[in-house]
Amino acid sequence: MAKRIVVVGNGMVGHKFLETLRARTQDFDLTVIAEEPRLAYDRVHLSEFFNEPRPNLSLGTYEQYAEWGVRIVNARASAIDRERRIVRSAHQEIPYDTLVLATGSYPFVPPIEGRDLEGCFTYRTLEDLTRIEAWAKHSQKGVVIGGGLLGLEAAGALLKLGLQTHVVEFAPRLMPVQLDELGGRLLKKKLEAMGIGVHVSKSTQRIEARGERVAALHFADGSTLEADLVVFSAGIRPRDELARSSGLEVGEKGGIVIDEHCRTSDPHIYAIGECALYRGRIYGLVAPGYEMARVLAERLTGGERTFKGADLSTKLKLLGVEVGSFGDAFAQTPGAQEMLYSNFGKGVYKKLVLSEDGKRLLGGVLVGDTSDYANLHGLASSAVELDNPEHLLIPPAEGGAAPRASLPVTARVCSCENVTKGALCEAIHSGCRDIASLKKVTRAGTGCGGCVAMMSDILKEELLKLGEKVSNHLCEHFPYSRRELFDIVRVRGYKTFDALLRDYGTGYGCEVCKPAVASILASLYNEYVLEDAHAPLQDTNDRFLANMQRDGTYSVVPRIPGGEITPEKLIAIGQVAQKYGLYTKITGGQRVDLFGARLEQLPHIWADLIAAGFESGHAYGKALRTVKSCVGDTWCRYGVQDSVGLAIRLENRYKGLRAPHKLKSAVSGCTRECAEAQSKDFGVIATERGWNLYVCGNGGMKPRHADLLAADLDEETLIRYIDRFLMFYIRTADRLQRTSVWLEKLEGGIEYLREVIVEDKLGIAAELEAQMAHHIETYRCEWKVTLENPDKLKHFRHFVNSDAPDDNVVVVEQRGQHRPAYDFERGTLPLPLAMGVEP
Repeated sequence: MAKRIVVVGNGMVGHKFLETLRARTQDFDLTVIAEEPRLAYDRVHLSEFFNEPRPNLSLGTYEQYAEWGVRIVNARASAIDRERRIVRSAHQEIPYDTLVLATGSYPFVPPIEGRDLEGCFTYRTLEDLTRIEAWAKHSQKGVVIGGGLLGLEAAGALLKLGLQTHVVEFAPRLMPVQLDELGGRLLKKKLEAMGIGVHVSKSTQRIEARGERVAALHFADGSTLEADLVVFSAGIRPRDELARSSGLEVGEKGGIVIDEHCRTSDPHIYAIGECALYRGRIYGLVAPGYEMARVLAERLTGGERTFKGADLSTKLKLLGVEVGSFGDAFAQTPGAQEMLYSNFGKGVYKKLVLSEDGKRLLGGVLVGDTSDYANLHGLASSAVELDNPEHLLIPPAEGGAAPRASLPVTARVCSCENVTKGALCEAIHSGCRDIASLKKVTRAGTGCGGCVAMMSDILKEELLKLGEKVSNHLCEHFPYSRRELFDIVRVRGYKTFDALLRDYGTGYGCEVCKPAVASILASLYNEYVLEDAHAPLQDTNDRFLANMQRDGTYSVVPRIPGGEITPEKLIAIGQVAQKYGLYTKITGGQRVDLFGARLEQLPHIWADLIAAGFESGHAYGKALRTVKSCVGDTWCRYGVQDSVGLAIRLENRYKGLRAPHKLKSAVSGCTRECAEAQSKDFGVIATERGWNLYVCGNGGMKPRHADLLAADLDEETLIRYIDRFLMFYIRTADRLQRTSVWLEKLEGGIEYLREVIVEDKLGIAAELEAQMAHHIETYRCEWKVTLENPDKLKHFRHFVNSDAPDDNVVVVEQRGQHRPAYDFERGTLPLPLAMGVEP
């Protein structure tokens, strides 16, 4: 008779144990006792439950469990009879030879008066989320008690559900386990800019009731906060009640005591995951739980693997904010040095912790930019000796590449599955040629997914060493470049991201592919970007049809084609700015910026502007911004053509055109070039014989003069060529690639481009012109459409149940205008004296 193994608990760790054990042997008789009414699911991505369409978070299927020969008992284990080796549920007894406790943890709810009121929830299971979603439909303000990892996930969920959201944290900063003071301050600033109220150093004393429902929170300092939905996310406690009642050894503060073999005080019983206490510590992350599962599976099949603790490093994206913490993040190693880089204006904070001699990386904190997390984490875990550690922190010069220390093959890339760089390299040399196959062979990237970017870098590096072509895939969810996806959408006629993902992608999508596909759809079909199918794909600026500024307010930029404006419209802009207390500035693109608008003010401001004859200037989108002009022959004695008139016609023709990157243009009325047309994505200069067309200039980070595409054109031909050029760029450029970079990478350069646009070498000119004609015919002012849709206007209230302003926004008067007030956020913190750099 096969040895009977019973697993109590079917969470992520319990499932990993069954999966790992079955991969090693078929010898055991397996039973799992699952309390929840479904098989194991992915709690790491629990908040994606609120996405549309609903994602499938299941880790396994009943068919898979049947193939493994696993018997499933849907019940709650109530007792363990250690003498008879039996686990009892309400209706049956399940015998075991080896018992594995994978009971996980439960959310801690502080003993606060009113915690049992209707409207109070925990954030742990799919059932919890279902109840929260139902309650949110009749709620306006939600509060999360707890500002740790899961608390911020919960805050993001409430925001998705359309609630005015607040986070209350007892500690003086958010994510106190992972972040230091400056990192916490920057994260707080970023969340507040999204409209989330953040309250730190707050001790909740009681929850006030209105009838049987939640009404408000009262704090120890005497302040209050209204709420009609409360989520507790104040930490976890191990589910050790079965162990306690059966006499197993547990820790003073909870947790089933285990040794390095995951064995409890009973040699026939093991514990893994968040219920287990190893050397006085509960590991509340999935990676340590997975390592325990692997250790136990090997031990039960004759292996010698042991559990030696686990890395608690984390990298995640909370509400679009990148956060990372690894190694000795708080410099607790004797003699440790700290290097700091902070630019709160750009939303970036980095801290690296070095050994006393400054040669080894021990840990670090990253907020706002975690692009180098995997490399830094690998260097810290492998104890590589560094020559110039400051290069890991100081940003490279514009256009330069950040210097990197070589990551050794022993460095761990995937913490969840404990996969090293060497294992990935071996898999690549054995035939893996994409991320999907690397995941399948090594299991790296199948947990939290935080290591996928580093996996991609290693894959490209190794393929180049092998002399093979490097993948240009958009991201892990689409094995195609942006250009290939554009053609798929165009040829197959896809109208939604979900349909494209279903047929040509995998997973749920990410912050890379969603906006990229949204841009493709907008370029091809020009549908309203806030339609239900498109709105979840948009970046923050497009979602609110305004540019978010550093203080969390927004800018308003009405379109002023060619810079030409009537006195009446100019007065209207002034009246709007005066009415809403906005900061005004003439831009370099000949229009007026209005700064300092609060979220709830945006529809009112735009209603006034549209009534005065204005429309969206698309300053928030990867789209055409402006067509700048000089005064031309209307006023200038040197002008030879009507540059203002042409600029107006061009801007009105291409307004709202979505592209891989923002587009700027200019028209100069003579060769004196006062409109600076040769520094634009497409620029036009008048001659006595017509118009010269210049393309692919850039006045940005890497200035580049535009190239002459065609000369002495009549206006009809000029516009035809611009139509073709813009649509060809939109069709073939990479994600976020400016026209200047696109041309530099275009095989054949300007000569090839001239053959395509002017000579129609590819035979696609008519198609490109037709696509532009469709854009022009379908153009609608996005703000006008939004103002006509009451459901969309609900997204623009800072407080869901009130039109009151956000009291957290503070303004001061400077140079006669209102401007946001800042303190330490401005400027860059110097490297400390420990690095030999004077502040």
